[in-house]
Amino acid sequence: MCGIAGFVGEVDARRAEGERRDVLERMCRVIAHRGPDDQGTLLRGRAALGMRRLSIIDLAGGHQPLSGCDAALSIVFNGEIYNYRELQRNLEARGHTFKTSSDTEAIVHAFEEYGTGCVEHLRGMFAFALWDERKESLFIARDRVGKKPLYYTLTPRGTLIFGSELKSLLAHPEVGREIDPAALDAYLTYGYVPDPLSIFRGVEKLPPGHHLIFEGGRVRVEQFWDFKFEESGRRREEDYLDELRALLDEAVRIRLVADVPLGAFLSGGVDSSTVVGLMARHTAQPVKTFSIGFNEDSYNELKYARIAARHFKTDHHEFVVTPDICSVVDELVWHFDEPFADSSSIPTYMVSKLAREHVKVVLSGDGGDELFAGYTRYVIDRRRSGFARLPRFVREGLMQRAARRLPHGARGRNFIHDVAFDGLDRYLESVSIFTRLNKSALYTEDFRRSLNGGAARPSEMFRALAARSGSADPLDALLYLDSKTYLPGDILTKVDRMSMAASLEARVPLLDHRLIEFVTRVPSSLKIRGLETKYLLKRAVSDLVPAEILNRPKQGFGVPIEQWINQQLRDRVRGTLLEPLSLQRGFAEPRYVELLFDEHERGRRDHSTELWALFVLELWHRQFVDGGGMAADERAASISEAALA
Repeated sequence: MCGIAGFVGEVDARRAEGERRDVLERMCRVIAHRGPDDQGTLLRGRAALGMRRLSIIDLAGGHQPLSGCDAALSIVFNGEIYNYRELQRNLEARGHTFKTSSDTEAIVHAFEEYGTGCVEHLRGMFAFALWDERKESLFIARDRVGKKPLYYTLTPRGTLIFGSELKSLLAHPEVGREIDPAALDAYLTYGYVPDPLSIFRGVEKLPPGHHLIFEGGRVRVEQFWDFKFEESGRRREEDYLDELRALLDEAVRIRLVADVPLGAFLSGGVDSSTVVGLMARHTAQPVKTFSIGFNEDSYNELKYARIAARHFKTDHHEFVVTPDICSVVDELVWHFDEPFADSSSIPTYMVSKLAREHVKVVLSGDGGDELFAGYTRYVIDRRRSGFARLPRFVREGLMQRAARRLPHGARGRNFIHDVAFDGLDRYLESVSIFTRLNKSALYTEDFRRSLNGGAARPSEMFRALAARSGSADPLDALLYLDSKTYLPGDILTKVDRMSMAASLEARVPLLDHRLIEFVTRVPSSLKIRGLETKYLLKRAVSDLVPAEILNRPKQGFGVPIEQWINQQLRDRVRGTLLEPLSLQRGFAEPRYVELLFDEHERGRRDHSTELWALFVLELWHRQFVDGGGMAADERAASISEAALA
């Protein structure tokens, strides 16, 4: 596991080698938390490649940048390739000679053998950049589901700049900090900035399952993998169960390869309990497990985590999160680079720090909800689908009009507005922080103009994605959409940034691509049966996971922000958002922000999600926009060094 950074540009007298090396050093230094064990840099021709290494496999021989048989090829790599030994044997049989036992070198030789098709031979999580000096060509690839991040930009001077985190790009003098209104609109809608957008204009994220070629001054981005929802024909339920059990076991087993201690996050849910149970089958020593809890009972899952820990006889560790932990929110804002409103990042960070005291690698159960249809919102959407049978003039002409006329804090206002939409739009409204109904009150006239009439752009992007699912089944379309947006944009971003902030590697076996390719061919009727989510997965692990966990109500990995904002965090959140500096940003109407506080504090409506999103956005502005330039980079480096201390 590492962090990578670099650039390819013209080499001329205006940019001496020393200056280029200094820029590369800065780009690497601000992501030192991703790899505290080692740093490597390379200036070769027009290319500058750098990396920070967290040593997991081949501790002595895995230094990067690294070359293969052809010294003209150089790579920097972030991630883990779980089939690298098999790949190495196959390549050696084809005449390749290996100098190390690292998975990084396997990628280089695979590129020598298969060219850009090398990514199809990789099983794991990855983001890498490979420079071919002879062709003066840069090849960048990101893993299939987006476990590892990759930002890039092509500057007006023709320099291609890339990095694992946006802060690396910002350390380069050619990268500006102009906010992209469309990205800001997307953040305020969904709580994160979805791929391929980034919060800064001109900077993009390489989408999952895509690779990029930079050659002759041009960027070409192509897709090499996608989720395919295609039923595999009529099969008995037992046949699906047998194959699922085998794939789950294999996905966990191959992720136990490491030259350092490893453990697991254990929430007490079906997904993490499944992962821990399968780990216990393949390890001689008790699995080290790590859980987070809260003093607020409705959010506390420690009871179930303890049931799983006792059942699997793990070496269990716990930490209780209290409101004072929110003092780390500035640090977390810096680690995310972009505005990120998922408050569960706080416990994720704390459980990562707890785990890092004992291990260097953890397995997590993330991805199970998107893969096996575990979110209750899928059931809720199915229940609401009956409203679509109402005539359109009733829904649009009466229901939506009535919702717009109701007072802002009126009970049922949002529900009436949301269910009046057709299927996909109804779902998108239900997962939005600020819906179309409320954006009209939130956005200033100037901000609306900056969107050039494209206030609905986030939903348009998501609607186009859902249409690509290839399935006529409504649930498949939602699973595809969430797997392409919420999964990489929120869930995997949170896991990557918070684990890397603690210099901890997180592996996600439920998102093994062979497992995904099997599950996406399973009929949706085996994912949700009646009102039961994850039907097939629960049946598959019924002899592994305790019944108390299999039958427990669904509980998300949430944080009691509603109570905290009204109590312990009230002064800070209110004080921050109602300061003149915040109110003059130009995108939010000050009166509307005050209305949100008023209704929330009086208990009329729960606006904790909206207020937290605005609070995080303001903290982000102060770190990444107001400071700007080297002052911000130096402050960022000091935060990184403090996190590693």
